[in-house]
Amino acid sequence: MKKRIAIGSVCHETSTFTPVSSTWDRFYVRGEDIFTTFTGTNTPVGGFIDAGQDFELIPLLSAEAHPAGPLPRELFDPALDELLQALRDAAPIDGVLLYLHGSMVVGSGEDQIDDPEGYILAAVREVIGPETPLLVPLDIHSNISPLMAEMADALVVRETYPEVDMAERGRECVNILRRMLDQGLKPTMAFYPLPLIWGMNQVTAHEPMLSAINYVHEIESRPGVINVSLNMGYFLADVPDMGSSIIVITDNDLQLAEKYAAELAQWVWDRREDWYYDLPTAKEALALAEQAGAFPVILSDMRDNPGGGSPGDSTGILKTFLEANLRDACILYIVDPEAAAICHAAGVGATVSLAVGAKASSLQGEPVHMQAEVIALSEKGEFDYAGPMFAGLHGQMGLSAHIRQGGVHVLLVSVREQPFDMEFARTMQLDPQQMRYIAVKSTAHFRAAYEPWAGAIYMVAEQSVHDFGNLPFHRLGRKLYPFDMTAEL
Repeated sequence: MKKRIAIGSVCHETSTFTPVSSTWDRFYVRGEDIFTTFTGTNTPVGGFIDAGQDFELIPLLSAEAHPAGPLPRELFDPALDELLQALRDAAPIDGVLLYLHGSMVVGSGEDQIDDPEGYILAAVREVIGPETPLLVPLDIHSNISPLMAEMADALVVRETYPEVDMAERGRECVNILRRMLDQGLKPTMAFYPLPLIWGMNQVTAHEPMLSAINYVHEIESRPGVINVSLNMGYFLADVPDMGSSIIVITDNDLQLAEKYAAELAQWVWDRREDWYYDLPTAKEALALAEQAGAFPVILSDMRDNPGGGSPGDSTGILKTFLEANLRDACILYIVDPEAAAICHAAGVGATVSLAVGAKASSLQGEPVHMQAEVIALSEKGEFDYAGPMFAGLHGQMGLSAHIRQGGVHVLLVSVREQPFDMEFARTMQLDPQQMRYIAVKSTAHFRAAYEPWAGAIYMVAEQSVHDFGNLPFHRLGRKLYPFDMTAEL
């Protein structure tokens, strides 16, 4: 008889500094619809489905919100109740595979839950008891708490950034679970919080992160080690458990796990200055690009990354591109439903007067006034991701418009999302690969699809609600480098 394994997800990346409110606006699917939505996709749940074919998979609930502000209790509580009831209804089960992001914050004031993932895992554990395996893949930007480590049998953090290994980590959790059920494997976790906030040096295919990941793999190759996770943390959440961390999982050997976790922690700490560097402005980056002569050039507007909860409507790069009178330039994307609606009312081919962007907050800059031609329109902004990230998943950008002023093309959208690949732009008659200058509202995920053909990439610092050096933290649980240079390992 096949083992009965429950699968699901409750996922949100929460910034406590953004004005953007949260809803379950990415997925909210139940039961068999989980198979329809995620089968064959590069997602953690897709990995569960792919690797778990020898199990009887029991789909519970998959709820996911786009990164934004704290999720209201009136949305979180019913979702958790539904997940737990589906879990009770599925009994008896032999294991649980549950995808959590790792950086959720719920509610506000007295109702705030600083550690919703720990809260969820404790509730799930109460339903399934202490002996039923509970395995959890996490984002590489997780604020892992001691409660999370206590409640789960295994926390497995992604190893790539851009995060192209989402399904792979889901499959890894399935394989660990299979070894637990068939071979008596006893995952034993050492959790080691690091006293630092990781800087912008995070891309795992490049140094210095490449050496860090190689070291992770070297420790994983040692006898008795099941998994090693280097988690960079999520610095946009003002909660006590914010920060980077390390997890080492062994087969029933806590002393060994703690030894290797301390070894990796010391290695990271000794190189703490390597994870940081200063960012140019968009204007400065353009000057550097012209001097280097490697085109096409991509400017990463990392502070206004919707994938970190930003509004996605800052205007610094748009203003810079227009003032430079660039040709063959594009911006992907600016979130502005109001401007998109004006374009739809005017129609394709019309010239419209628009105040573009900076509507979410004055910290996003000022609206840029444009006289732009409407090139293409879409009511729902529907497309299918080609990947590598989210390959096979269906996407929607909402009411959208492709506009052009001079040589600068802008995609206006209504849904906050990063340009993970080029597919949506192509549905809007814009091929980024034909451009000389490309700006993306993304920190790193765009690299998976864009870096193979880019001449040069520059991360830039423009005005946004997420200004790394000026965020008003009040609730951090420990000293964190570089905010506090007296922090100690």
